[in-house]
Amino acid sequence: MSGGTRLRPVESRRDLRDFLGLTDRIYGGDPRFVPPLRQQVRRWFREGVPMYVLRDGRDVVARTTLHTDAAFDAKLGRPLQLFGLTEFTEDAAEALFDEIVAAGRRAGRAAVFGPVSLLPNQSGGVITSGYDDRGFIDSAWNHPFYPQAYEKYGFGRRFESDTWICPVAGDPTAPAAPEPLPDGVELHRGDRKRIGEQLPLLREMLNAAFAQLGYYTEISAEQLARQTDGLAYLLDESLLLYLTKEGRPVAFVLCLPDISEFVVSAGGDLGLFAQLRLLATRSRYRRDAVLIIKGTVPDEQGRGHMRVLSRELSRNLRDGGYATLRSTYVERANPGSAAQFVAMGGRPLHGYTFYEKALS
Repeated sequence: MSGGTRLRPVESRRDLRDFLGLTDRIYGGDPRFVPPLRQQVRRWFREGVPMYVLRDGRDVVARTTLHTDAAFDAKLGRPLQLFGLTEFTEDAAEALFDEIVAAGRRAGRAAVFGPVSLLPNQSGGVITSGYDDRGFIDSAWNHPFYPQAYEKYGFGRRFESDTWICPVAGDPTAPAAPEPLPDGVELHRGDRKRIGEQLPLLREMLNAAFAQLGYYTEISAEQLARQTDGLAYLLDESLLLYLTKEGRPVAFVLCLPDISEFVVSAGGDLGLFAQLRLLATRSRYRRDAVLIIKGTVPDEQGRGHMRVLSRELSRNLRDGGYATLRSTYVERANPGSAAQFVAMGGRPLHGYTFYEKALS
């Protein structure tokens, strides 16, 4: 690195192009890396999320956001400097981390934590194993030098997890026909025309089910609407399932067709033209699915609701012609949540972690 290395705010469209374009330099079109959606990053830029690029002369060699979140501070019990969308060339890691730590100290934060985009319950993280296996939507993929760089600098792992991959056809838990439901329990599936009515029910269950997890902060209606923007045109209705018990929502699972290959081919740009192209070719992306989120409200856990949903999901995946199910990260401290994948004959795919460094 030259002596001209410096961290600069992203202030113009040209700066933003440089910010987005860094991954082309780092990954060189590697199909294992699925870029973040450019529309989402541009929205964050318009909303004022502080974004930075590290330049060595004119060349961008690293990027990051530097942001905070009061709810996450309250959850972890200390003020944190968050960083996210963080990418770097191997020789720029130390200079970038110096800048992140310096920003946290200037702001009087107790620690720096990341990478999160913008929170751990949205996206982010670093993979620590499984580099030969491709990444997928809503999950991370990075070079092996990433965790090495973090840990050499003194970052410690937080919320260690795994993503999972499961064969669909080999699932021994899926009966040929639906099983009778317990009294008072009803099964519901996704409906593109009613997705606006169903999302509030999912948010209610999601916030209740995940409140006990150490990294989770409550998702607002606005946040959920943004995270699921465009869900209706992508949704396979048979892969959004939820249960009500005497009319009350108690458990849910949401999977989506895995469009990772399409996102890679589009360079992360899912503008209107790309969306129309995806809509016209979406049948090509029904080989693999991604389990985005699942949960049971606390007072109904241990009553077999997730087992019912898992069996119905397995049958729908099989009937829909899917061959593989991938899952976003599951904490190792929560083995019960991985039980479904073990039952399906699955295996951990990527080791996964976030990083934290205390500030003196």
